[in-house]
This record gives sequence, C-alpha cells and structure tokens, in this order.
Amino acid sequence: MTAIHNGAGTFVDEALEGLTLAYGRDVRRVDGGVVRVAARPAGHVGVVLGGGSGHYPAFAGLVGPGLAAGAVCGQVFTSPSAAQAYRVCHAVDAGAGVLLVYGNYAGDVLHFGIAQRRLRAEGHDVRTVLVTDDVASAPAAERERRRGIAGDFVVVKIAGAAAETGADLDSVERVARKANERTRTLGVAISGCTLPGAGQPLFEVPAGVMSVGLGIHGEPGIEDRPLASSREIAALLVDALLAERAGDGARLAVVVNGLGTVTYEELFVLFKDVAGLLSERGIEVVEPEVGELVTSLDMGGVSLTVCWLDDELERLWRAPAASPAFVKTERAAAGDAVPDVGRWSDATVRLPRPPTPELMAAADDVVAALAVVCSTLEEHESALARLDAVAGDGDHGSGMVRGARAALAAATAAAGGDQAADAVLVAAGRAWAEHGAGTSGALWGAGLEAAGLVVNAAGTLDTGTGTDAVTAALAAISELGGARAGDKTMVDAMEPFVAVLTGTGAWRQAAAAAREAAAATAGLRPRLGRARPLAEKSLGHPDPGATSFALLAAAITQHLTERPAR
Repeated sequence: MTAIHNGAGTFVDEALEGLTLAYGRDVRRVDGGVVRVAARPAGHVGVVLGGGSGHYPAFAGLVGPGLAAGAVCGQVFTSPSAAQAYRVCHAVDAGAGVLLVYGNYAGDVLHFGIAQRRLRAEGHDVRTVLVTDDVASAPAAERERRRGIAGDFVVVKIAGAAAETGADLDSVERVARKANERTRTLGVAISGCTLPGAGQPLFEVPAGVMSVGLGIHGEPGIEDRPLASSREIAALLVDALLAERAGDGARLAVVVNGLGTVTYEELFVLFKDVAGLLSERGIEVVEPEVGELVTSLDMGGVSLTVCWLDDELERLWRAPAASPAFVKTERAAAGDAVPDVGRWSDATVRLPRPPTPELMAAADDVVAALAVVCSTLEEHESALARLDAVAGDGDHGSGMVRGARAALAAATAAAGGDQAADAVLVAAGRAWAEHGAGTSGALWGAGLEAAGLVVNAAGTLDTGTGTDAVTAALAAISELGGARAGDKTMVDAMEPFVAVLTGTGAWRQAAAAAREAAAATAGLRPRLGRARPLAEKSLGHPDPGATSFALLAAAITQHLTERPAR
C-alpha cells in the first residue's frame, strides 16, 4: 500500500519537492518537472524523458550528466500535460535541439506531440523516439503498437551518453532509435499496486499466481501462471526475449528491474539465474544493471530487459552517468583488478592425532546420526519457526535445517573421503557454523567441532567417549555464547542432559531430562539474544533453542537404542 502521503492531490508535487531537497546538487524543480543542475555546454542536445509519476526512479531520478537533461512528471500513472512538456523542453534547450523519449502510451503521445508541434512552431528543433520494448503488448509484426516499460531506461541511458559527448541531434536521435529497435522487455507481476489515498489495489493478482506481461499500470498481460521458482521465471523471460533476436552479435545489455516491492536479494537471485541461462547460450552480458529503475508504486514483480549491442551502443552503454538514482563510473582496467585467489577449500580436516582404525570404522555411524538430526529438524521446522516468531524473527527452524543439511553434506563428503569419525564431526561442525543461521549456527558448529576434538584425543568412540564429547560440546557452547542456566537458551536443556548422562550413562533418562527442562523454559524470561527486549512476550512459551535441543536429544537416543550392533 502507498501509505505515506498528505493526500492524493498533492502527492506528486510533494514527492518532487522532497526529491529536489534531498538531491539539490543534482536536480532542480521547473514548472512541469525537474532539470539537471550540472551545467551543459551550449550546443549540447537536451534529452527529455517523462510520463506519469509513480515509476521512480523513472523519470525524475534519471536526470543528470550522461542521462536526461530534464524529466516531465505527470500525476500518478497519468500523462503530463502538453504545457508541462513545453516548459521542461524550453528549460533544457541549449541551442542544439531536444530529443523527447517516452513510452508509447496514447496520452503521452498526444500531449508530448502537442508540445513538440508548439515548440517547432517557435523555431526549436524537437524530435521524438517512442519506446516500444514490451513484447507482451503486441506481436513482433506490430512493434510500433508496443508500449514502453523498463526499456525507457536503456534508451535514455544511450541517448544521454551520446548527448554528453556533444553529438548533434541527428546522431542522438539515431542511436536512441537503434537502441529502441534492439531492446526487448518482459515482466511478471505477483501483486498489484495501490494509488495514494486508495484503500484497495488498482488491480489484483491471485495468491500463488504470477501474471506474465502485466503492464506497469496494470494493463493486461499474456496469461496467468502458477508462481514459479526463480530458475523457472528466468527461463520464461530469457526464452521469450531471445525468441526475438534483435542483433547479429552475442553481447547484451541486461537490466533486471524490480517493480516496487521485490527485494534486492530476490533480484540478485533472479539475475544469477538469468546470467547462467545467457551464458549457456553463448551470450556475453555487458555491465548489467540490477535494481529498481522503472517501478510501479508498490507493485510486486520483476522485469527483464535486454538490448542487443554493437560497438557503438556498447560504448554508450558503458559511459559514465550520474543522477539521484543511478550512477555509473569508469571501470578499472583489467590490469588494475585484484587478482582472483580462487575459492578457499577446507575439504580435509587436519587433527592433532592420526585416525585410529576404530574411528575410521565409526565414520559412517556419525553420518547416520547426523542424518537423524537433519530429518528431525526438517519434520519440526515449521513448529520451531512459529515458536521463534513469538519473541524473535522466526528463523530458528529454517536456520537449524539449513545448518543440519550443510553439516550432513560435509560429513558425508568427509566420510566418503576416507576421513575418520573425529574428522567427520569437525567437518560437520564447521559446515553448520558456516551455513546455519546466526547464533544457533555458530553454537551448534562449535559444539560439534569440540566433540570431534575430544573423540580425536580419545582415539575411540564408545559410550564413555560419547559422554565426554557431549560434555565438551556444552562447555564450548557456554563459553562461546556466554549463556548459563536460567538465561532461557539451549543451555537450559543441555545442562540437565549432560548432568544425567554423566551421572548415569543412561541416554533415555538424559533425553527425558532435556525434554522436561526445555518445557520449563516457558516460565523463564530471556536474558540473552533477540528475545531479551521482548521478555514479557516470551513468557509462557518455551525457548526455541532448548526445544530443538530436546527434540534432537530424543531422536539421537532412539537412533542409538534401535541401531543394530556393529
């Protein structure tokens, strides 16, 4: 929801005022939009882009050296008036003419066209390039009917770079048209957008569905499909865009664009998948851009834009630019780059004592126990997440599963590489610490590694060594995390488990003690970690870390009891 405003009627004016207050070094207000502050030499072409507001950084955020000289800003999702376009063009014409760049929408074509005719009648040389990149809006045979979406950014980047060199209007118009002819975009939306002051979205996408080809104002797309994985979305977008090859080479400018509420991490995941698919097809990605460049208020969705480059377009695409929302700098020469040292590999665990035959034989037993740990956490992932969400961030379940899976994979690889049980435990601990979430990942990793060192020192893995290993794990976890009994952490369940196991050697009794202690943490107030500021909210609910430890203690006890004798 677009919730922060002082009224729909003043939203655009106030947003532009805030923009120019924040970025007054870059842009200033004129009646109708904004223009760049940086001086432009007389005789430089003024590139002007524009359209309805609600798409920031387009359009006002893309004004500056190497980009647009000015932007015409209409009301939200509404074409600017002819008078607005006229005034902004007047403000940027430095004697070499103006190139208008905007999306192919009826209202924009009408109002910008009126402004162009008026300016020409007064002696200004004004040209227009309509952006028509959206492959979903019309078939390839009718490209002139297609609307402009994120391709606006590509065209204005290339046209602005040409204007910055002092190229004449004919040249700037030519490269802008070439860029548009070689640019294709397709997007998917997973949620609608809400106009300022509106109580309901302008349009809706059903839950679990993605609308393919939906326009940036909610215009209909090609079809609705079940929401897919990033790899599947990447394949859908890449296949559709490459089906309309618009150049002879194998170099592409690529833009992965967020439409408003998709996080940057999600965009990077998608770009990783897009880049992989393009590489498989023998295509070189040239200085990609990943981020929000042409949005649609709070719409959830992404688009992929590609532009087939030749030498001229690539030079302009790579050229520096600076604006409130987009900066491109000169890249370091290849010889100045930091050398690639490769990926660190720690596949072989080196321990003080060489492995004994008994520990070599026990390596698979450790892997089997870790498999039980992993399956138990997977079974209870959702429940642990809900418990953690009471006074935390809800990631305990997923973090424990992620750490356990990594530990199992590392243990399996170590055992398969002829490493002994002690090294398998250490490898598992290091993997859990690296891939598990936050505090729990570090603690479980330290515990497993400490257990492995005890087993290494003993040279055997029997009942007594197992007790010593668990005791060492508790000591490492307590030292690293600083937790003591009563702090409402996993230590509250681990201490009674170790005490009973040390005193009796009975795993079932120790597991029962851990279960009872974990349940009793419901009466405690947390004194450490993220839950501490929400102590009252946590009261009445058992600690997630103590609960997961008790679950694993019970599962391992059952595994050890039921496994066949070796």
